[in-house]
Amino acid sequence: MKVRLNLASSPLEKNRRFVVFSTMIGGIGLLAMALLSWNVYSMRRSNTAIRLEQARTESDMQGLRRRRADLESFFNRPETIQRRDLSAFLNGLIAQRAFPWTQIFMDLERSLPEGVRVVSIEPKLADDHLELKLTIGAKTDEGKLRFLKALEDSRAFSDIQVLGESRATGRSADADQVLMALNARYSVS
Repeated sequence: MKVRLNLASSPLEKNRRFVVFSTMIGGIGLLAMALLSWNVYSMRRSNTAIRLEQARTESDMQGLRRRRADLESFFNRPETIQRRDLSAFLNGLIAQRAFPWTQIFMDLERSLPEGVRVVSIEPKLADDHLELKLTIGAKTDEGKLRFLKALEDSRAFSDIQVLGESRATGRSADADQVLMALNARYSVS
């Protein structure tokens, strides 16, 4: 049998609770420090990746700026400007040839009353439609009015605007007595 005797001058204190709670708080502190350290490490790593990506993007942008400056200097050379103007002129000629001349004349023939003739016609391609500037000659005001009425009733012509009108003085009876300029929008039917 063992007898426990305390021969110390003060009684034995039990510090077990203190040690257990201190160990738990220390463990929680170490775990929190490990989590925060991992968070700092991952943030630095992602910031480094972002900085590298940003530097790569900046260098790409500088390369593109240099390329743009080279292209602008190329396109501003006199020989390039001359070629560009020539190609625009040729494209304009091609576009003029692409006008439906036959269809325009057929529609005008249907609209022209007796005593009215087309003096000049200037087609112009505007956005998605064709605009015509017409100059017509008429022997009488009645013929001019019948022509305008026929244009308004036509499905091929719309947005008709009279630009001006002039009268002939001292001409023969067979000549046009009224010249009228007008704009009309033409749509192929």
